[in-house]
Amino acid sequence: MQGRPLRLRECCTTLATHGLSECLCDWSCLDVDDGDTVTDYMAQERERGITIQSAAVTFDWKDHRINLIDTPGHVDFTLEVERALRVLDGAVAVFDASAGVEAQTMTVWRQAQKHQIPCVCFLNKMDKPAASLSYSIDSIKTKLKANPVLLQIPIGSGKSFTGLVDLITRQKMTWQGSSITHDGCTFETSALQPADEPDVLQAVSEARATLIEQVADLDDDFAELLLGQYSENFDAVPAGKLQEAVRKVTLARKGVPVLCGSSLKNKGVQPLLDAITAYLPAPNERNHDLVRWYKDDLCALAFKVVHDKQRGPLVFVRIYSGSMKAQSAVYNINRNGTERMSRLLLPFADQHIEIPSLSAGNIALTVGLKQTVTGDTIVSSKASAAAAVRRAQNEAENKSSSHRESSSLALAGVEVPEPVFFCSIEPPTLAKLADLEHALNCLQREDPSLKVRTDPDSGQTILCGMGELHIEIIHDRIKREYNIETHLGPLQVAYRETILQSATATDTLDRTLGDKRHVVTVELAVHALMESSTSCDVAFEEEENTPLSAVVREAVENGVQSAYLQGPVLGFPVQGVKTVIQRVSLEPGTSAAMVSACVSRCMLKALKLAGGQVLEPVMALEVTVGEEYLSPVLADVAQRRGTVCDIQSRQENKVLLGTVPLAEMMGYSTVLRTLTSGNATFSLELSSYEPMNTQDQNILLNKMAGLA
Repeated sequence: MQGRPLRLRECCTTLATHGLSECLCDWSCLDVDDGDTVTDYMAQERERGITIQSAAVTFDWKDHRINLIDTPGHVDFTLEVERALRVLDGAVAVFDASAGVEAQTMTVWRQAQKHQIPCVCFLNKMDKPAASLSYSIDSIKTKLKANPVLLQIPIGSGKSFTGLVDLITRQKMTWQGSSITHDGCTFETSALQPADEPDVLQAVSEARATLIEQVADLDDDFAELLLGQYSENFDAVPAGKLQEAVRKVTLARKGVPVLCGSSLKNKGVQPLLDAITAYLPAPNERNHDLVRWYKDDLCALAFKVVHDKQRGPLVFVRIYSGSMKAQSAVYNINRNGTERMSRLLLPFADQHIEIPSLSAGNIALTVGLKQTVTGDTIVSSKASAAAAVRRAQNEAENKSSSHRESSSLALAGVEVPEPVFFCSIEPPTLAKLADLEHALNCLQREDPSLKVRTDPDSGQTILCGMGELHIEIIHDRIKREYNIETHLGPLQVAYRETILQSATATDTLDRTLGDKRHVVTVELAVHALMESSTSCDVAFEEEENTPLSAVVREAVENGVQSAYLQGPVLGFPVQGVKTVIQRVSLEPGTSAAMVSACVSRCMLKALKLAGGQVLEPVMALEVTVGEEYLSPVLADVAQRRGTVCDIQSRQENKVLLGTVPLAEMMGYSTVLRTLTSGNATFSLELSSYEPMNTQDQNILLNKMAGLA
């Protein structure tokens, strides 16, 4: 998020203090701000200072195993967030305490809500001068429509931020010294004393009373406990009971615990890790109805694929039941095939630890699964899948209910958003074409939001992605990882042509090839069909005296269809035209190829006489935007020669429905984000081909001729 899932830097420093393997300690100095974060290991990530690919790490914290995935914050890489949330049990939303909820945070928050994932909020950068606890809390309430449950209050603000107070235990944590000397590893914990600053004592008292009241409103059992045993003094409720109630509220997604700190100096990171283990669910607390049919058999979901030059494709899987072992065969339900897994790795960003087996609840990295892609369900064998189906059907029959669920026991895959940005890509030489196709195939397998297609009209290879940054990163990866200097170009719009009126033309072809003379005369007429027609027809005026043979008729039709491929104005395909063949006469011995050539030449003459008209593709546009940004979006659509058909309401947003020429939509994703501060989404699909007006057509003609 813009607030994002927690960076590894904070975790590594803490791991080092608990005597884990030495290799982890070596990374404790790596920092987001220095551009060397462990989870941002790609060259592009370190150059830009952003996360592009989600990265998984596994570590232990106080007798708990934590699988952490760091996800991107940029909307172009929203699929990375989507597939991470699909397999996670809980999420940590990290916010900039000086900015509160930002645009992309809302998008990711909606994704987490869709997957019904309990969340914990961490207000980062409390040491910034503009940091504001109250503003951040208010923005979570108003923008995310969530119930923030504040569990900590900071001691000091800005540069004077030295620690925090846990409202549940009334414990004070203070960090001394600079981040360079101590790096947040050492801190003092003590109970609040009457001798402490009066302002801090009063703030803690008020905040704890608010916390107890808020939790009582959200949890009926806790409210009964307060009114029963602690009716005379709510503040006397034990910390254990209050923590238990907060956990219940979090798991039920009625509220979100809020903690604060500064990850740059590792202030507040340790209690955040404690909160993850205390309030977020363990794997066995998340309901996965379908998984129970497998019992102790393996059931796992492949949620990410990366390509390694030495190991080949590496598949990230979340294990839901059973255990996964190296050197074992697994069955892919979606592909209906068995594959052998050669090695099993524990992920740690781009450094992995080989292990013999891994149990349910963990995230594993597998080597050797060459056919598996994102969203596939992996089980131990075809027999275990059949047994699971039988169990599901038996229970359905016992309950006299529909067993539609049992027809396929594959886990729900990852929802891939439709691409909104398009551009062409070309290899430097034809010799590199096969290498480019291989690179694009690998990248598509890694990133399902990247689509590659060939334009049937221009023959271009078209990259379809989530935005300009997305395509830019793909282009850079092709250059660095596959050593191919590709060229990106603007998408060539696939125009069409038609005619304005009817016209008749006659043409004669008289040619001698070798010792054989070919003579054919063709007379035909072209007529414009209705504007909505996208077809091209051929008809023959029957000649009773000299009917055409089947070979000649086929040659004539081939000539007409050939002429339809190249219009009279710009050479784009023709549509909405009917051709009537009035007369075809030929001398004996004339070949079918000569007949087709004469018909094509006559067709081009007739189409030019009929007056050409360029048709441009018009896209159906749907923009979902907040009401406060509707006016600039409408103005921008009007500037793009767009037409607004309807404006609908969808919850608190407005949905703009309209049509816009495709030629005007280049770079629209970036412009829309700028206009709406990233608070809008849009989709495009081809609606129809519409005639261009004379002025726009002349501009296009000059542009194609290189005069504009």
